[in-house]
Amino acid sequence: MSLSIAAAEPADAPIKQLIIDGKFVDAQSGRTFETRNPATGELLANVAEGDAADIEIAVAAARRAFEGPWSRFTPFQRQECLLKFADLVEKHFEELTRTDVLDMGMPITSALARKTRALGMIRFYAGMCTTIHGETLPNSFPGEVFSYTLKEPIGVVGAITPWNAPLTSTMWKLGPVLATGCTMVLKPAEDAPLTALRLGELLLEAGVPAGVVNVVPGFGHTAGAALAAHMDVDKIAFTGSDVTGRRIIEASKGNIKRVTLELGGKSPDVIFADCDMDLAVPGAGMGVFANTGQICCAGTRLLIERPIYEEFVARVSAYAKSLKVGDGMDPATQIGPVVNAKQLDRVTDYIGIGLGEGAVAAAGGARLTEGSLKDGFFIEPTVLSGVHNDMRVAQEEIFGPVASAIPFDTLEEAAAISNATPFGLGGGVWTQNVRTAHRMAKAIRSGTIWINTYGGLDPVVPFGGYKASGYGRESGLHHVDEYLQTKSVVMKLA
Repeated sequence: MSLSIAAAEPADAPIKQLIIDGKFVDAQSGRTFETRNPATGELLANVAEGDAADIEIAVAAARRAFEGPWSRFTPFQRQECLLKFADLVEKHFEELTRTDVLDMGMPITSALARKTRALGMIRFYAGMCTTIHGETLPNSFPGEVFSYTLKEPIGVVGAITPWNAPLTSTMWKLGPVLATGCTMVLKPAEDAPLTALRLGELLLEAGVPAGVVNVVPGFGHTAGAALAAHMDVDKIAFTGSDVTGRRIIEASKGNIKRVTLELGGKSPDVIFADCDMDLAVPGAGMGVFANTGQICCAGTRLLIERPIYEEFVARVSAYAKSLKVGDGMDPATQIGPVVNAKQLDRVTDYIGIGLGEGAVAAAGGARLTEGSLKDGFFIEPTVLSGVHNDMRVAQEEIFGPVASAIPFDTLEEAAAISNATPFGLGGGVWTQNVRTAHRMAKAIRSGTIWINTYGGLDPVVPFGGYKASGYGRESGLHHVDEYLQTKSVVMKLA
């Protein structure tokens, strides 16, 4: 079921152009698409709709920059650009935060709380500029031989970012590109493209040469597909669904481009009977409901030890009911809307599927349309109890504020249920027993395990998935290496 949006069109809605080769340009086709506030239906802007023709021009610009002026920037100069960019992001942070809130609906308080992370990422990658180095190697080749390695930028990177965290998702792609000396064509999600375009402007202001970062909003089946298949793109960095990730892998075969994928999840959050329940209830609750459940590593499967199952479900349900749902621009809002009508339909359909499979809505389960919520895509934070791990709501990523509560009896059973999923992005453990914590952290096959907390990220800590949650890592030393080639040099001296 779809929720119609009021069509009150401001006559002065801005037109946002593409950024290619340091210039603001219309799409070659002349087409635009709308981006709207999911809380109110307000038209925010008409955005130039890039497609394959624009991707072709942007990739050519990125290649010229890579082989031209950008290749002559020293590590210190790249670092200087990143630090200037960080200062500009800090100066305009409230504006960027407001753009995120208006374009995809996250609560303003949550968006503002990401300041340390956003700025920390840029400054972390700035620090990495001067740490990239090769090695000297012993060599047993006959005669006197000198061997060493060089680390070189991989080249032109195609980056495709999601809509659920526009600012930090864009930073995650920009940082290693600029630190290593690569160049980029960025295709932001069509549901929230405005922050990426503003960051493109700030990069030019920071002194990043024209063509180093090109921003081409458009749709996945046109602009995204063209970028993934382009023969002059050396690497694709993608965050999004596993379905699209598989298409990108297929498209990459043409020139055997390198690919890193951060895909979906169905992460377990395991609550043991000895947990601190006052800590675990809100911690696990927001592990699901933060950002309206639109987080790839959300702990949407609550695995609860049977002795406390009923109590924990009751308490986390009461917590869900206490959360204020509303427009993200209201500082009191804790849960904003989902991003669009399609996502609203997806979430409500999955709730219906879960109820049809025998689950019970202990909290929520319905769309909200009362009062100020009538024009937006709002849904109640939902807790489904009586869930079995073979149900679709326990196996398929919903990407909405829906928790599936599953009982377990032993640590071994909890580990088995945790791993009985195609995904492996995140996981949580709530216990006061150190032995239990470490055993579960080792047993769960996921890229990140949080213990007595959930969802926190830091630029120095690698993040990525097992299984269908993708491959490659973002953040940390591993991330930068994903954008580098290793060249071996062997020189005979005598």
